[in-house]
Amino acid sequence: MLDPRLLAAAGEARVGFLYRSLRSLDGALSRLGGRLIVRRGDPAAVVAALASELGAREVVVTEDFGPYGRARDERVAQALGRVPLRAVGTPYAVPPGAVVKLDGGAYQVFGAFYRAWQSHGWPLPVACDQKGVVWRDAPGELVPPDPPATSGLVLAEAGELAAGSRLERFVAVALREYATGRDLPGIPGTSGLSPYLRFGAIHPRTVLASIGHTSERFRRELAWREFYAAVLFADPMSAQRSLHPQFAGLAGPGEIAHLEAWKAGATGYPIIDAGMRQLAREGFVHNRVRMLVASFLVKDLHHDWRVGARHFMARLVDGDLASNQHNWQWVAGTGTDAAPYFRIFNPTTQARRFDPHGVYVRRYLEELASVPDEFIHEPWRQPSGLATTYPAPIVDHAVERERALAAYRDRRGAVRVQREG
Repeated sequence: MLDPRLLAAAGEARVGFLYRSLRSLDGALSRLGGRLIVRRGDPAAVVAALASELGAREVVVTEDFGPYGRARDERVAQALGRVPLRAVGTPYAVPPGAVVKLDGGAYQVFGAFYRAWQSHGWPLPVACDQKGVVWRDAPGELVPPDPPATSGLVLAEAGELAAGSRLERFVAVALREYATGRDLPGIPGTSGLSPYLRFGAIHPRTVLASIGHTSERFRRELAWREFYAAVLFADPMSAQRSLHPQFAGLAGPGEIAHLEAWKAGATGYPIIDAGMRQLAREGFVHNRVRMLVASFLVKDLHHDWRVGARHFMARLVDGDLASNQHNWQWVAGTGTDAAPYFRIFNPTTQARRFDPHGVYVRRYLEELASVPDEFIHEPWRQPSGLATTYPAPIVDHAVERERALAAYRDRRGAVRVQREG
């Protein structure tokens, strides 16, 4: 079922990966004697019509916990009439809403959620049993072709087999060093599983069973995904508004020219530009660099977090509403964090620490390939000057940092006075 509303918001990278995932699923089904039939249109009308055509006694779907998915499934259930819609399973290790505080409220602090999430536990993965499956022919469109070719877009291999292979490589090669390797964008130190988790090509319970107790740090990263899903489930409007409204509106409106330079990877800060060019080229950004480019947009260029969140959702192959929106809020200081106002990443200091030899920067900024390590993160300091094709910094980080801090201090003081008054 291809929902035009979701496709329109997905962007080329995510749609391309989705189509490849569907073709891979069709290949797997064909080896079992079935085929994947795809239909397009309004889900309520299309699913109800298909159920009628097949004489279905019930319709079974994976439960969706997002705000749009929940509303959509309610409409589908109403359209089905007497045919029940049964939601089963979950794309999470623990369903959102299952881990709550003693008073029944949702957790707002990750550490407390993580402890409760681990105590709650989750079932082991269930083996797929194809015995007794009867395949039915139905009119519809076979798996869709690729979307129109995009200039320079490079996507990971899609499908369950690709997901399983990537998990195996990660466990064998990078998992034990994940705690340090995850922050180094120049090496393959992360799992690369996020697109597969996003599209259900692999289940988090499968990942958790594979890693066992090898890496507490990686388990925590999986739990962040579950935490943000739980936050969104409890407060669906947090996808569009700040969780802490007293800090909303601190950034912005920034200059449009600065926003466009950020999108194009032309800010003059190499680690920021490398991240944004990776996003444009691959529909993906390294996790450490995601924080840096987000901080730069909100606190150096003073744009509202929602501006960046929309751009990411339109470009990311692993774009997940809960994780994307709440990670942006975490960086902006409006989300699930008790003391966020002073967290402003210095792009140059961060680059020196996590990409000391400029491996990541040179991978995406070809015009800096010959710049010595000493100047790779500050090319404007070269005695010979800047490379002719690379821009000078569009802002002074030190100046913009103080501007952002002053805004946070003023707002925090105003809120305190209002509460005390």
